Amino acid sequence: MIGLLCFVLTVLASPFKSKLRPEGENAVLRHQLNVVRRRLPGRVRLANHDRWFLTQLWPETLVRWHRAGFRCYWRWKSRPQGGRPQIDTELRALIRRMGMENPLWGAPRIHGELLKLGFEVAQSSVAKYMVKRRGPPSMLA
Repeated sequence: MIGLLCFVLTVLASPFKSKLRPEGENAVLRHQLNVVRRRLPGRVRLANHDRWFLTQLWPETLVRWHRAGFRCYWRWKSRPQGGRPQIDTELRALIRRMGMENPLWGAPRIHGELLKLGFEVAQSSVAKYMVKRRGPPSMLA
């Protein structure tokens, strides 16, 4: 809805805009072309005067590019890395409950009981989600 409203306002305001905007766009494109022509193989290197020229001409565009770059970076940074699938919270609660109700059972025993119940889970995952004890098992009996 907001996008549609912005579009309508832009269309209504376009006849009253200055004719300098297309000339500014042409100047920027011409400048970008000169930068690309003189670049060395590899990444485009901007000189300080190039940066100054771009910031003076269109500061809001550069801010938008900067924000888009950060969005891309953080989307890449927070992507799923793969690995083991997550264990359901219900299964984690069951592992903790079994460990608390049966303090003499270790991860191998709880793992075996879970396999009998039909849960496919690794013994290392059971050990990871078990309640940690303070003392040795011999003190619990």
